[in-house]
Amino acid sequence: MSVLGASTLADSVVDAMGQGGQQYIEMADLMKKGGDYAAEWLGVERALIVNCAAGGIALTVAGLIAKDDPRAIDKLYEVAKEESHEFVILKGHNVDFGAPVETMVHLGGGQLKEAGYANGCRVEQLEAAITGKTVAVLYVKSHHCVQKNMPSLEQVKAVCRQYNLPLVVDAAAEEDFSKYPELADIVIYSGAKAIAGPTSGIVAGKKEFVQYVEKQLTGVGRAMKVGKETIFGLLQALENHRKQTPSLESQRSLLKKLETLNGVEGVKVVIQHDEAGRPIIRGRVYIQPPVTYSAKEVTEQLKSGEVAVYTRDYEADAGYFDIDPRPLQDGEMEIIVGKLQQILSVTS
Repeated sequence: MSVLGASTLADSVVDAMGQGGQQYIEMADLMKKGGDYAAEWLGVERALIVNCAAGGIALTVAGLIAKDDPRAIDKLYEVAKEESHEFVILKGHNVDFGAPVETMVHLGGGQLKEAGYANGCRVEQLEAAITGKTVAVLYVKSHHCVQKNMPSLEQVKAVCRQYNLPLVVDAAAEEDFSKYPELADIVIYSGAKAIAGPTSGIVAGKKEFVQYVEKQLTGVGRAMKVGKETIFGLLQALENHRKQTPSLESQRSLLKKLETLNGVEGVKVVIQHDEAGRPIIRGRVYIQPPVTYSAKEVTEQLKSGEVAVYTRDYEADAGYFDIDPRPLQDGEMEIIVGKLQQILSVTS
């Protein structure tokens, strides 16, 4: 969803950002108190609010390399050249999420070392990739990643414990805020996706490791600093999330409106569960003859006109695309259905 600005902000979040932006605030105090609130919210030892999840990866890498060494914090660029600092990743997890994962690792002074192959990795292949130069293991939880024939997070944790290595989980868009902190030493979340806050991120987990990341705020992290208005907005979004989380029932209710398109010849709508196993459902729209437009052409038509509709169109060339009900506001599913009916009425 990053191409659309990740999420829409509730009025309360916008108001909080205005409140924070219109005051002078001791930033070190705000960072500490904001981190404390995020840590309590997530149930972890310590948390740090950062500019975004991608920045959180780079800062975490830098923190685990430099730790509390003053020279390494100030001169990360020199220390990174002096010896290899490898972060092991499953090859099927080295994806482009809008930027390559490996770019974020290199930005933090590390080198990425892949384990296994794009179509699978065995535990012994992960173990074979670990050497004396390994700083940590990075596990990416995302629908972009290869899902099959990969070690589970629990298996990766066991390997990390065996080799006494920290486990870092990139869970940027995940909605499960209890599972990953229980398994990882550091978890990185986006504040702008499932939390529905402003562009931001949270680095959370074990106190020892998050403290290393905090020290980077006076190093490479200076170029990734987060503003006071963003922190206020994120904290309000966290508070909002406590009170209201979209349920599968509400998602199904919206998708029922989309299923009315099953009455159009050549169109089939089914409920599709998230491929990464998250509690998310979407409407998958199949486009077949006698519709004369391809699924890809339908998605392009949806983007045109006064109101643009963006779909999950990764598989449009295979004849289908997905509609995600989670970010929709009142009346927007009706707009989507109406636009699809308009497009399909002239192509069938």
